Amino acid sequence: MPELPDVTIYVEALRRSVRGQTLQRVRIASPFVVRSVEPPVFAAEGRVLQSVSRLGKRIVLGFDGDFYFVLHLMIAGRLRWEAPGAKAPPKLGLAVFEFERGTLLFTEAGTKKRASLHAVQGAEALAAHARVGRDVFALDASAFTSELRRENHTLKRALTDPRLFDGIGNAYGDEILHAAGLSPVALTGKLSDEAAARLHAAARRVLAAGLERLRAQFAERFPGPGEITAFRPEFAVHGKYGQPCPVCGTNVQRIRYAENETNYCPRCQTGGKLLADRSLSRLLKDDWPRTIEELEDARTVPPAQPPRKPARKKRST
Repeated sequence: MPELPDVTIYVEALRRSVRGQTLQRVRIASPFVVRSVEPPVFAAEGRVLQSVSRLGKRIVLGFDGDFYFVLHLMIAGRLRWEAPGAKAPPKLGLAVFEFERGTLLFTEAGTKKRASLHAVQGAEALAAHARVGRDVFALDASAFTSELRRENHTLKRALTDPRLFDGIGNAYGDEILHAAGLSPVALTGKLSDEAAARLHAAARRVLAAGLERLRAQFAERFPGPGEITAFRPEFAVHGKYGQPCPVCGTNVQRIRYAENETNYCPRCQTGGKLLADRSLSRLLKDDWPRTIEELEDARTVPPAQPPRKPARKKRST
């Protein structure tokens, strides 16, 4: 899912490429993407795009006459800026916005169709979409800690809760926790003030570094297909299962649940303890290694070979 750095890059690229142009035509390639009824999305035709902004992980296109599009990319939604007359790509296309000097394509990979488009009339209606968490760059360590401890959850869940913090998802959540040296399953209610302050500093540092890298990459162009991704080569742990941690060299481990997984370094974050992966630990039960040492020892022991059956004697003819 595109997170704060990714969505910010889209917003800045849209401002450079599209702002000030008239929306000539809207084409809906997939009716599932439109999640509002009134006003109709076609009411935006003939209006000038005056502003582009971010609401959490949503992108807001503001047209004259107090008319807005609210785009939520969810996990697989992406935006592409193409030449005039470009068509929606087969199977991926959700909506096409034809402007004077180019075409904005709204796409989504996969079949679950979670990305959404809302048409909104008026600032009051737009405010209903503005229920987002706090900006970590606007919070000092004390305010961040108070927000973190509002409910007692794991750090990974709290950090990625959109009601608590703005724009942090699965990928940057993993990176922030690794940078802070904290376990993803530690409980917020038991977190010390020092650890909470460390997490706050790591969140600011990781998000700022991610945004700086993307700005350098897309300083003069719109992101292309596949370039806004949750799996980036500079990440330390996210998407790096089985690869060495850049800090200590220990292989990155994971916890899988539903459609997501949490990646972490057992030496840097959990004191050498392996966190139970629900499906695999249930399968292995007592054979599930509890520490990274047990896991490494298990890998050095050759697996037991099944006894070989004696060869059958050939019958004499």
